[in-house]
Amino acid sequence: EESLQMWDLNKRLEAYLARVKFLEEENEVLRAEIQSAKGSPAGNSWRAKYEEELRALRDALDHAFREKCTAELARDNLYEEVQQVKSRCQKEQAAREEAKKQLSLSRKELEEERRAQIWLKERAVQLEKEVEALLEVHEEEKAGLDQEIASFSQSLESFRCAPVAFQPVEVEDYSKRLSEIWKGAVETYKTEVSQLEGSLCQAKENLWKAVEDNQQSQLQLQHLEKDLAGLKARKEMLEENLARQWQEQRGEAEKFQLAMEALEQEKQSLRGQIAQV
Repeated sequence: EESLQMWDLNKRLEAYLARVKFLEEENEVLRAEIQSAKGSPAGNSWRAKYEEELRALRDALDHAFREKCTAELARDNLYEEVQQVKSRCQKEQAAREEAKKQLSLSRKELEEERRAQIWLKERAVQLEKEVEALLEVHEEEKAGLDQEIASFSQSLESFRCAPVAFQPVEVEDYSKRLSEIWKGAVETYKTEVSQLEGSLCQAKENLWKAVEDNQQSQLQLQHLEKDLAGLKARKEMLEENLARQWQEQRGEAEKFQLAMEALEQEKQSLRGQIAQV
């Protein structure tokens, strides 16, 4: 058994030594090939070409990285602009709501002014009718007093007495007092009518002012609606541009990823070639 083991070990040692000798011979051959490849101009040209291609690939990678940074910066700027547009749209919406509230208040004030104007017109017509009735009554009473004075004067003329003793002083005083009373009443009604006319004019001015404010509010609302429509269109355009740039950036990123994978594969293959050389 010991002799068989020794024989087996001798066989294995012989095979190992033969393998070592073969590898040493192969190393010598490879060393000679490497020395010849280093000394030959073809090897230098191949290495220069490889370095040039590697430099070009690195430049392309740097350019792609710079384009990626530029695209990210443009994306951030577009996002900020979209946020600004959104905030402006919100402000415009709030302004529009405020304009609608002001318009509703103006309409309420306009309705109130119209009602007040109608009431003032009715009150003015009523006062005019009352003044006309009072003037008619005053004219009738004045005519009656004139008739009484005329009849009293005729009765006094029938008596041939002294004119001083029978002058209708009391009747004239009464007539003057009545005239003054009616004049005061007429002046009072005229004052009241003038006050009502002033209130009517003020109501008309307030009505015109409310109408002008309503028109201005409508114009402002139309302007705000136009601005809102323009901002919406701009927002849609910016969103479309952002989506398109996102797609382009995604496509470029995929291209960059494929290029990097190709470069990595080429790098691995070059490493294998270098290791093989």
